[in-house]
Amino acid sequence: MNNTNAPRDRATWTALTERPNADVLIIGGGINGLATFRDLAMQGIDVALIERHDYASGASAASSHMIHGGVRYLENGEFRLVREAVIERNDLLRTAPHYVRPLQTTIPITKTFSGLFTAPLRFFRHGAGPRRERGALLIKVGLILYDSFSRDGGTVPRHTFRGRRRSMEELPQLHQSTKYTATYWDASVHDPERLALDVLRDGKGAGHDQARASNYVAAVGIDGEGRTIIRDEVTGAELSFNAKVIINVTGPWTDLTNTALGRPSKYMGGTKGSHIVIDNAELLEATNGRELFFENSDGRIVLIHPMKGRVLVGTSDLEHDMADPVQCTEEEVDYFIDLIGQVLPDIQVDRSQIVYRFSGVRPLPGHDDLAPGFVSRDYRIEEETIHGASESTLLSLVGGKLTTFRASAESLADAALRTLGRDRKRHTRGVAIGGGRGFPTSVMDREAWVAKYANSVGADRANRLLERYGTVASEVISELSKDPSDAPLTHAPEYSTAEFRYLAKFESVVHLDDILQRRTSIAFVGGASQEAAHEIADAIAPILNWDESEISAEVQRALTRVNAAHPNWPEEQVSTIV
Repeated sequence: MNNTNAPRDRATWTALTERPNADVLIIGGGINGLATFRDLAMQGIDVALIERHDYASGASAASSHMIHGGVRYLENGEFRLVREAVIERNDLLRTAPHYVRPLQTTIPITKTFSGLFTAPLRFFRHGAGPRRERGALLIKVGLILYDSFSRDGGTVPRHTFRGRRRSMEELPQLHQSTKYTATYWDASVHDPERLALDVLRDGKGAGHDQARASNYVAAVGIDGEGRTIIRDEVTGAELSFNAKVIINVTGPWTDLTNTALGRPSKYMGGTKGSHIVIDNAELLEATNGRELFFENSDGRIVLIHPMKGRVLVGTSDLEHDMADPVQCTEEEVDYFIDLIGQVLPDIQVDRSQIVYRFSGVRPLPGHDDLAPGFVSRDYRIEEETIHGASESTLLSLVGGKLTTFRASAESLADAALRTLGRDRKRHTRGVAIGGGRGFPTSVMDREAWVAKYANSVGADRANRLLERYGTVASEVISELSKDPSDAPLTHAPEYSTAEFRYLAKFESVVHLDDILQRRTSIAFVGGASQEAAHEIADAIAPILNWDESEISAEVQRALTRVNAAHPNWPEEQVSTIV
């Protein structure tokens, strides 16, 4: 369906029509696709990327905001994955310090020996058999092993164990049944969508005119010559695109994409994970700045995670049919609120304090009757051939997780390079990402950076923009200084009109919800009111060529999507088709 509520002239689509070919075509603009785009661009490969919706709007937007090795995967025997994930976590702490920060994580424990014998039993039975709460001794063994994967100079501290007295001193709101707490360190990603956009930015910068990317462009079929038919979801225009290698990185939609490409597959078996964001000052204070991480009686892992002045609670792990809407249901909300009460029983939480809900499907491999918690979080690459006058190699990423996006992208890029007969020119490990380049990590360096730009926008605003964009904030400030009509918004006073115009002009914004949900955290913290949405739409309308009717349509569309996780929301639901 054509949609006119978007820029009338999209340079990204035009770049594809002017040269409808590349060595590599990547389908899927989540974090894994964008990282593969960046990697190949850094090798000098002619690469193009298309994403049917907005960048990082699928599984990448539905994460628990964690960058972690996955201590619980040790019980599954996934030692290779855990080691790789810890290495990648440590790398991201160095290369993306503007968005990835150390996260202190505490596990409340009520038993001493529980699970010591049933955990191995469940491992050999792939999740079947009795479930018992993990006790202190089992968790201690796991954390010793987990720490052993981090022996690279001490990126994060080692774990600690506390008895009941010390535990209650540090976290006095914990349930009185708590006997111990185990505290270890992982990392959190405060803005996963913005991290993905920085990866995209780097790819475009590395590849120059050899690296093209466009959101709101879909792969819809194969023509008679074996070329991929792509469609501009804004105008409905279609063209055939020729590539020697096609990389399918559409996550839980991988099988649907392969079917569209004439190569039906049954690789995927994703599970749905939902989260709620709560505005409750008492709950936020009770976390003491750390994540609470524990196992429910049904075996699901649960987290209570302070972020942006709110508390993120998740996650479910439910089988999901990709033909169904992806929603956070009322039953899941009941489940989350009940879990908070189990750990922090004296804190009252109710639905009125929920400011945002979101849900997504993990791109897990097919797993038949295997329990969801025991499905491998590792990844693999499947290779096939698309026949035609111009034969292409099709590579599909099966599995993967946010933490290991650089490593999985490297594997995909290496597979593409082998097919093309090209050598790798450089590696991506240790290469700073976007606004993490030159990011001031010490107090003194940060003060110096802020002082440099204080004359332009004031010290408070310079500091806020640095927090929001990393060192890319210098470009934002430059644009703000050129806009004499820049003014703070009434209903989103921490932002200004020129800042939104910068996003609309330079960050591939097509719709208003791109800004509310992914270019900023306005929706996440509960700030996407009708008044704020209209103010922002008015601010960016001149950039995106919207008239009054288009502004109204964009506000309605954006609010529909922001509230799409609420099952009783009366408007259209967001499509889950690739």
